[in-house]
Amino acid sequence: MTAPLDVSASNLEAQPEAIATQTGGPRIEGRSLGQIAWMRLKRDKVAIGGGIVVLLLIAVAVFAPLLVKVFGHPPNEFHSDLLDPTFQTPQGKFGGINRDFLLGVEPVNGRDVFSRVVYGARISLLVAFLATLLSVVIGSIAGVVAGYFGGWIDGLVSNFMNVLLAFPLLLFAIALVAVVPQSFPRIAVLVIVIGFFNWPYIGRIIRGQTLSLREKEFVDAARSLGAGGGHILFKELLPNLVGPILVYSTLIIPTNILFEASLSFLGVGVAPPTASWGAMLSKAAASWFYIDPTFMVVPGMALFITVLAFNLFGDGLRDALDPRSGR
Repeated sequence: MTAPLDVSASNLEAQPEAIATQTGGPRIEGRSLGQIAWMRLKRDKVAIGGGIVVLLLIAVAVFAPLLVKVFGHPPNEFHSDLLDPTFQTPQGKFGGINRDFLLGVEPVNGRDVFSRVVYGARISLLVAFLATLLSVVIGSIAGVVAGYFGGWIDGLVSNFMNVLLAFPLLLFAIALVAVVPQSFPRIAVLVIVIGFFNWPYIGRIIRGQTLSLREKEFVDAARSLGAGGGHILFKELLPNLVGPILVYSTLIIPTNILFEASLSFLGVGVAPPTASWGAMLSKAAASWFYIDPTFMVVPGMALFITVLAFNLFGDGLRDALDPRSGR
């Protein structure tokens, strides 16, 4: 005869952890969403490689003075003795690359290309990060407000975003920089222009996410308990939008880096003699590309690697945070 089932066990014994302990198996532990996302991200070797490059670029920008002191020369120090007196081009092969000048020297003035590339990374990342922060703050607030309240508020915010998206940003940036007094910091102008006119991109994404989240049970529960609109927006909705905000922030940064380089290439970026990748490319493309191609290749590769690393890391982060991803 089959023995009757023992149903007298306590609730604690019915838990998986207790069962695993009694049977000698490993203890079962739950994982947070952050831990799951990190496990998915670690499996993406391309994204991890991009993230490592991003961290190295940030370290280069932060420790630029130390790197220049150890491996280079002051970025605005002239070395005319390293130039050909007739053609004003660097002496030696590959733009004058040697033990003292790791990436060669500039034509005409002989400035250290390595030092200017390192300080150019500081300018590009500073402008890109600050502009992205401004875009994320404005876009997140505008998107969540429009998506939650709807109605005429949604219509007003959405139409304003459409106007900004249709605005000729490059022409406006050129005109604005031209009329702003020289005493006003040029970096601040770039951050305001790039950050303010790029927020509609993330604003539209956050608005769409909010339209879905506002119908969830936790929002209805907060509303039934008497929570006001401000509490629901900043305590309930925004914490659940951290993932999309983080992902699209990493994808906006390389766009802002390219935009800053484009403005510097056109001569309306950071004021000389401040180092900038775009300004170096502009100078190289104007007169020295065929004579000294190394002068154009070095800042061009720095810009290419930076943008590629941010894009690869952003794509991997998006796949890691998206539960519908196939990876």
